[in-house]
Amino acid sequence: MAVRKKNKNNSDKGPQAIVIFWLIFIIVIISVFMFNAQTIQTNFNLFKNRLTSAPGAQEELLMTDDELIVTIVGDQNERQPEVIAAEPQTITQTPEPLSGTRIESQPGSQTQPQQQTQPQTQTQPQTPAPVQTRDRTIYFTHVSSDGQILQSSVMRRLPVSESPMMDALNALLTGPSADELAKGIINLIPRNTRILSATVRGNTAYINFSEDFMFNTFGVEGYVAQLRQIVWTVTEFSNVSDVQILIESRRVDYLAEGIWIGSPLNRQLF
Repeated sequence: MAVRKKNKNNSDKGPQAIVIFWLIFIIVIISVFMFNAQTIQTNFNLFKNRLTSAPGAQEELLMTDDELIVTIVGDQNERQPEVIAAEPQTITQTPEPLSGTRIESQPGSQTQPQQQTQPQTQTQPQTPAPVQTRDRTIYFTHVSSDGQILQSSVMRRLPVSESPMMDALNALLTGPSADELAKGIINLIPRNTRILSATVRGNTAYINFSEDFMFNTFGVEGYVAQLRQIVWTVTEFSNVSDVQILIESRRVDYLAEGIWIGSPLNRQLF
């Protein structure tokens, strides 16, 4: 009896297991259908459209859930769907206003500040002021046809400055021009002579020369001529009546043997 009951229980468990298996299978199928109902519906519509569409026709189905466009390309042999991502974009370009143009504002819109172009001014180059000049008379030496040594005045146009006497003396040391040399005008002041200073005290001009002033290769007549050139040139200034010669800032009695320079010299001595 025990064996029969055991066999009977075993025989009852077999059909129960089968029923439970099918119930679980059905539940799984239903769940799959519920979760993929939209996809199944879409595929069903696609299959339906394939059956009803004419050969070579094209149809586009819009899937609103994931914004995809399903395109069916008709072919005589085989038709395969192509899935194209639809991401429409609108690009708006606003032209930039040109300089000097006026932008009318629309109602409800924000008006951008208007840019104004500043006119460019061109700076004209400044013309330098003309240099003021003045004619100055300076004296060179001229040897006449009979051998006499005479003074010869020439005119120089010199810039106006705060030291006109120094300017006239420097023009004298520069020497005569080529045209003046052609006329026999020469300079008997020794070469390399430099003027160290020139000042006026009362009516006397104190002219300070370098030591080169003391060496003249033309002898006594050359010394006299070089002193005459200095004295006559400096006394052209209205406030000067005589000239004191200084050598290296010191007073010297004689320029050469018998040529006195220890006191101021004027035109009447030559």
